[in-house]
Amino acid sequence: MISALVINLDHSFERLEFQRQQLAHLQIPMQRLTAVNSSDIRTDRYEQLANGWERKMRPAEVACFLSHKAAWQYVLDTGKPWLILEDDALLSHKTTDILVALFSRISKVDYINLETRHRCKWISKTAEVFIAGYELRRLYQDRTGAAAYILFPSGAQKLLNRAEHSAPALADAFLCRSYELNAWQVYPAAAIQLDQCINYGLKPPVSFVSTITPQNNLKPRPNNFYSSVCFKYRRLAAQIRMGWRQLSVLGYAQRMMVPIIKSDFEE
Repeated sequence: MISALVINLDHSFERLEFQRQQLAHLQIPMQRLTAVNSSDIRTDRYEQLANGWERKMRPAEVACFLSHKAAWQYVLDTGKPWLILEDDALLSHKTTDILVALFSRISKVDYINLETRHRCKWISKTAEVFIAGYELRRLYQDRTGAAAYILFPSGAQKLLNRAEHSAPALADAFLCRSYELNAWQVYPAAAIQLDQCINYGLKPPVSFVSTITPQNNLKPRPNNFYSSVCFKYRRLAAQIRMGWRQLSVLGYAQRMMVPIIKSDFEE
């Protein structure tokens, strides 16, 4: 079976306990990966990393990207696929069956997303049923979500290669734009983040404050006018790339919401 690699900050004890209980109940083996703490990133290092995306990233966002990058390296070093989880991911009761089926049947796959975040994705019109009620569809364009995904060593190598010549971004944005990945979507989705429970009519089993988005939701300001122009240019270029990607797959993909099976998440 594919084991879970849980990204968790040292001080987030409640989140770790939530994942330990959830994964123990599902009988999924678990390994903890210590998340990068934004307070441990030097100011000069933060400025070096935060200014290459479409806006200036918050320190916690930079730390989140570095944490996922460490998870990709872990997958590559161990030479086997892992279910990478952020510590606020809620899993379907069918996740164990999904992991067993995917481990034994999938070849030449880099990345499989288990998550949905109430936004449309571009996925294949054709599907492969791999367990009762769940399909695999090619994933051509995602928009958000890095809380629950299976990464294979081949995918880890591609992401690390990309990180060598591309600036850090929000972790989910980096994944969504890594078109070199042979990416797939579990359909219906088998994971959501706890903050999405309300969108799917679910009562959250626990409640956590986000470790990424500050309560005041203020974004860091660009360092100067030149930086501001660069951010706007990158946003425009990103939209053009996504538009071109969608046009290129129009014949065999469709834009649609990825649902969940609500009963598979309820206690």
